[in-house]
Parts: sequence; C-alpha cells; structure tokens
Amino acid sequence: MSRLDALRQHSLVVADTGDLDAIQRYQPQDATTNPSLILKAFSLPRYQALIDETLGGFRGQPREQADLAAAAVDHLSVAMGSEIAARVPGRVSTEVAARLSFDEDASIRKAHELIELYDRRGVGRDRVLIKLAATWEGIRAAERLEKEGIQCNLTLLFSDAQAQACFDAGVFLVSPFVGRVSDWYKQATGRDYAPDEDPGVQFVRGVCERVGRGGYDTVVMGASFRTIGQVLALAGCPRLTISPALLEELAASEGEITPAVHLDPRDASRPEPLGEPAFRWGHNQDAMANDKLAEGIRRFADDQEKLESLIAERLSAQ
Repeated sequence: MSRLDALRQHSLVVADTGDLDAIQRYQPQDATTNPSLILKAFSLPRYQALIDETLGGFRGQPREQADLAAAAVDHLSVAMGSEIAARVPGRVSTEVAARLSFDEDASIRKAHELIELYDRRGVGRDRVLIKLAATWEGIRAAERLEKEGIQCNLTLLFSDAQAQACFDAGVFLVSPFVGRVSDWYKQATGRDYAPDEDPGVQFVRGVCERVGRGGYDTVVMGASFRTIGQVLALAGCPRLTISPALLEELAASEGEITPAVHLDPRDASRPEPLGEPAFRWGHNQDAMANDKLAEGIRRFADDQEKLESLIAERLSAQ
C-alpha cells in the first residue's frame, strides 16, 4: 500500500493546488486554492481556453482597468474552482481578496459575490468554502456567513488566540500552518527540527487538542507542509492539504502509517469566548504569529496584484 493510501485511512487528503492534472492524478476529497496557486495555474497550457473564455466577457466593458482586472480575478477564481469542483467529491475553497482582511463588511459582500458566481455555474454553496484570513475582522465575517449557511475556511492561522476565536465563532474549518511556523523558528534559532519536535507540527497538534478538549465542531486542516516528515507527524489530523510534490512522494513510497493525532472528545468546560481586546493581546504576544500573519496577507495581496496585472495586460492586448 502506498503511504498516500495509508494516510487516507487516518486523514482526509486535500490537494493544495489549482492544477487540474494533479487533482485528477491524486483524487483528493477536497481542493484548496489561493491567489498564489491561481497565479501559478495562469501559465498552465490547459487553462488557457478557460482563461480566454472567462476574460472574453470583460473586453470592452466601460470600467476602470483596475476594477475590471479585480472583477476578472473573481470570475477566473470561480471558473477554475468550478472545474476543480467537477473533479473532487467534496469542497473547493475560494479566497476573499487579502486586501479585504481588515474589512468585515467588505469581506461579507465579496463572499456573497463569489457564492453568486458559483451558483451561476451550477455549483451550490454546499460545495464551496469561503476562505478568509484569520484576522479579527475575518473571523467576525465568517461568523456572520456561517449563520447564513455559507461555510468558511479560516486561513493564515498561527496563534492559539486565532484558533480559539475561530472555535468561538463556530467556523466550519481552520487551516493552521505548519511549514511557515517552522520556517520562522528555524530562522530565529538556526536549528533543524525532527518531525515530532517541529514547532509547526506541535502547533497544529495543539489546535487539534484544543478542538477535542472543548468538543468544538470546527474541522482542523493542517496546511503549508515542507516535508513528508511533517505530513506523517500529523496523520490523524482530520484534514491535511498537501502540495502535488509531496503527494507524489507519498504515492511513490510504501508503508503503514500510525496516526500521531487523536481527537478525543472530552467533557471539559470551554473557556469564555475571546473578546476583541483579549484576542488582539493574545495574538500580539506571539511574535511568530504576528510576523507570519502580516507576511501571509502581504504575500497573498502581492500575488493578487500580479494576477490582476497579467489579466489587465491580456485584456488590453486583445
């Protein structure tokens, strides 16, 4: 048995890619995308017809080029997401623009627009997760969307304060990052870590333990893996979103996998929900989380801008 098949016995595997070929090859349950992944997919040959078709509806529209490109990104994200949804049995995550990470109302409006675009393509909201950065405003937006029946994936999660606020808000899924946490500690300490002592692995295990201890319904999905060792050290985490390169490594090797994460529901009382001051203070006290959340938002925003520039060039060229 391949280690990929063995891993599937303990965790639901999600493809961390927008590459349709990779999705078809590894047959994940779900797929997750972000501006960085869509930017990579923008140059793939098999997407060109879809890109041309999607952008065709924007040529000649009487709008400012920047507004036109931003709207085209949403339409392209949904077009690609719809193609992905046709190839996975579960959900596809689609991201609200990172520049809205500190605007609750604008994030909700954008989520409604994305859901409407999916609906036009025949993809129901039960197949979509709206992806938001786990800022205070993003979490509040997710809480309101969940009450409307629009389920959310809270990403760029690096601190216990972020995790607890997401659980308090009743969000469907959180994506605590492994590799980016490890990157920060490696740079800060100059150390290499074995999988079991890896700070990113330990952080995600802690989030899983918090879910189990409080009996929360929120699904934990480990994300941002750098190595197979990190993936295997989180076997048993409900979901793991894995890049094609690491999926290939898992598929090409054989072996049994013993789960390292156990979510045992307990009857312990839950802590009081975090208010905004406690959330901001708790997150602020974690230097790694503070750095990586800010950096992650900037990186997603930069890739969104690059994507908008490419789209604007293509629109103006034809």
